[in-house]
This record gives sequence, structure tokens and C-alpha cells, in this order.
Amino acid sequence: RAVKELAKNKSPKWAYRPIQFNALLARAFHSCTELRGRFYLVGGLRAGGAKDPSSDTVAFDPAGGQAVKVEARGGPRRSHHDAAPVGGRWLCVVGGWDGSRRVASVAALDAERGVWEAWTAAPGNCPPAGLSSHTCTRLSDRELRVAGREGGTRTQRRYGSLYTLKLDPSARTYCYKEEGCHTASRSGHCAALLQTPGPHPGHQLLLFGGCNSAEPEVAGHWSYGKIKEEPPIAPRLMEQLARLVSSGQGSQQGPWGLRHHSCSVVGPFAVLFGGETLTRTRDTICNDLYIYDTRNSPSLWFHFPCADRGLKRVGHRTYLWNDHLYLVGGFGEDGKTASPQVCILDLFV
Repeated sequence: RAVKELAKNKSPKWAYRPIQFNALLARAFHSCTELRGRFYLVGGLRAGGAKDPSSDTVAFDPAGGQAVKVEARGGPRRSHHDAAPVGGRWLCVVGGWDGSRRVASVAALDAERGVWEAWTAAPGNCPPAGLSSHTCTRLSDRELRVAGREGGTRTQRRYGSLYTLKLDPSARTYCYKEEGCHTASRSGHCAALLQTPGPHPGHQLLLFGGCNSAEPEVAGHWSYGKIKEEPPIAPRLMEQLARLVSSGQGSQQGPWGLRHHSCSVVGPFAVLFGGETLTRTRDTICNDLYIYDTRNSPSLWFHFPCADRGLKRVGHRTYLWNDHLYLVGGFGEDGKTASPQVCILDLFV
């Protein structure tokens, strides 16, 4: 009904439309990664306040709309981790909370053989003290940039180190290299690898949120041609986002004190949704859509609030696939109940 009402309204609106309900998908602070045409949900928490993360893996087929539990032994017990596909075959889970401590190790699901593998540290590995609520951004098929606050449960650093994580599937090894530069101490932030405008655009990695600040932070810059990752093609969604921001009022001020939100890059846009705000003591879980537009300098923020409290989410994931932006899991308005929904972003522009 809410979608129909929005569609009737001539002013630009948006909504996340549920397309699938399945109890297997109900979790938060999980990872959601596309591999071989399926979304793999790994671990996470089943209820607010839980400290023991799940060790199961669920595969969701966005084309067929089916979710199944992956019967692979040895899955990592993780939450507040991140994951990335490697070589079109492996799903690598990096760091996170294992129920008793923060880890920086790498576990990999071999999608071809249907087994989990615990990869080992290569010589020269310089790992973080422990990672949770961090981000892993693909720079190439075997290289990730890891950013976020590190440390144990009793010791927190006032800054975050940046690491390059190199993965070698043939040897089943990983190797961290500290980049020698620091960021603000961030936890529950998001990262976006975006092209810089100009005749010879390079790339920069921006960190949003995860601390009591509205300013994005540059966590890496690469000149033209250095990043060879092919971004997903989403012409329809890019056009709709461009029309949506053209109807709004841009600002250089971004969301203040946001964490555990989601972020997906759609061409020149970083699309942020939901999360928890650090600026309020009540009603902290959000359902706002923020779009960061890098087409011009300076880049501008566009804020599109939502009246549907049922869309409040924290600890969720969004994923761009086949010209659609999917929303998967997360805790709802009460911060305790995990959503069993998969939704698609609809834009009425």
C-alpha cells in the first residue's frame, strides 16, 4: 500500500519494496556478498543483545527468489565482519567478532567444492590487533583495503590504521601490510571507492560515519589507471538517482554521527541508508536515504527522509546487482528484531 501511495505522488519519492520473506535471512551485522549470481549471507546476530554470532551461511538467488542454507562444514562464527569475492570462486570472510574476541584472520568458502577453509598467514604478515565493524574494499581481485578501528575488547586505539590485505587462493594464504597512515577511530562506518572527476579520473576511497563527525575521510587515492576493478553496470538506477538528486537541495554537510548503516556505490553516487545515529538518546535507528554525488566539485549530499518507520534498519546490508539495489537483513526499529526481508529500492521520479 505504501508503495502504491508513493507512486501516485508526483513529487520524487523512494521506497524499499519487499520481494522475499524468509526466516533464514533474519540476521544483522552479517556480510552479504554476490558470488556466481547468488548472495551469500555469512554469520551475524539473530537478535539484539546476542553476543554469540551465527556460524551458518545462507545463499539467496535474486533471480529465482529462493534462499537455502549452505551445507558446508566449518563455517566461521562471525559478526561485525566483512567479506569479498576472490577469483570468482572463493568468498573470503575477513576479521570480526567470534563470540569471545575480535579477530583478523581470513576464512574462505570454496563455492566450487562447497567447503570452508581456514587460510593461513603468509611470511611477513603484519595483522591488526583485532578487527570488528571495519570495512574491506576490493582494489583488485586479490587485494583489499581494510579500514577501521582495531584493538581488543578492553583496549581501543584513538585512531585506525589502514591495511592492504593480499590474498593468494592457490596457496590459501593472506598477508596484511600496514600502510603507515591513520584515520580517525571509526567503527560501524562504510567505505566507498569512487572515481574522482576530471578528464583523467583516478579513484579515492572515502570513509563515511562510524564516529561523531559528518566529514568523510580519504583512506586512499589512486591515479588514473591504477584501479582496474570493473564496477557493476547500472544505467537505469544511475539515471533515476540523477533525476532524484536534481529534485533536491544539495549540501556540503553530510549525516552527522551515523554508524552501522549501509553504503553502495552506483556510478558517481554513494547511496547510504539507515543506521544508528550518535546524536540522539532516543529513536536512534534511522530510515533515511542519503546520496553523495561526486559528479561536480565540491561533492554534494542529498537527504531524502522516510515516513515509514517499518523501514528503520541497523546492521543491515545493501548490494548492487543487475541494475537493482537490494536491502538484506538488519535489526528493525526496536534494535532487537532481525528482519527476514529482502527488498529492492524503488525510485518514483
